[in-house]
Amino acid sequence: MTSRVKTVRKKILLVLVAIVLLAAAGATIWHLNSRNGNNADKLVLYGNVDIRQVQLAFNGAERIDRMLASEGQQVKTGQLLATLDTATLQQKVHKADADVEVARLAAANAAHTYRRTRALVAKHFVAQQQADDARTASDAAQAKLQAAQAAQELANQALADASLYAPTDGVIQDRILQPGDMATPQRPVYTLALTSPLWVRTYVQETDLGRLKPGMAAEISTDSYPGKHYRAWIGYISPSAEFTPKSVETTEVRSSLVYQVRVFVCNPQNELRQGMPATVTVALNQPPLPDANRCAHD
Repeated sequence: MTSRVKTVRKKILLVLVAIVLLAAAGATIWHLNSRNGNNADKLVLYGNVDIRQVQLAFNGAERIDRMLASEGQQVKTGQLLATLDTATLQQKVHKADADVEVARLAAANAAHTYRRTRALVAKHFVAQQQADDARTASDAAQAKLQAAQAAQELANQALADASLYAPTDGVIQDRILQPGDMATPQRPVYTLALTSPLWVRTYVQETDLGRLKPGMAAEISTDSYPGKHYRAWIGYISPSAEFTPKSVETTEVRSSLVYQVRVFVCNPQNELRQGMPATVTVALNQPPLPDANRCAHD
């Protein structure tokens, strides 16, 4: 009897241990899911506002005359940022214009001489050789006119290159040179941080890859503006896997393969800064958001 009681107690103890282990495992899974914020209805990803910069330089070599933008200033596409000293360039343009005018008169005179000589040949007043010489002279004058016009275009282009314009919307991150510095195509004048389009670069594990599709609506939040959400959408999913980047690497995922995702975001008040950590929340089982409506209500 005692032996049977011990056996029953042992079985009960084993069952209790199994229940405790299952409960602990369930609690652990729940904790991990709740910590990551992921469930069947949404996917939470973490990343940073992507850092994109361009180095702006003049396409000519001359002293800088004016710098019209300062660090931290927002600029628009086509906005004038700086100019070179154009005194020498304007002189070259004036000379090129004069050379073209001289070449045009010479070409017109040579062509007239050729036509007159050809008429005299038809009346047998002059030899054919004179007409051939006149034609050669006319062709040479026309070639000189074309060369002068090409030089004029180059002079005008050099003068146009003395103005530096913003190639796209952005923020002046660094003002590298100053008025009086010698500018060349190899010396950047400004560093421009691109703000349009703006996206958050994040990474998704292979197990969650099938839950995302380009065009899905998303929300962006940051620690800088608690409680505020920015309209966003999945704009790009990498076709190839890569090892977890150093910027998001942890001991657990250092050897994991992930896929890069770009989440485009609306930033109407210019609150999102490049490099800022961001949380991406994607509601699953949703239709793609039409392009026209993505930032329409911000």
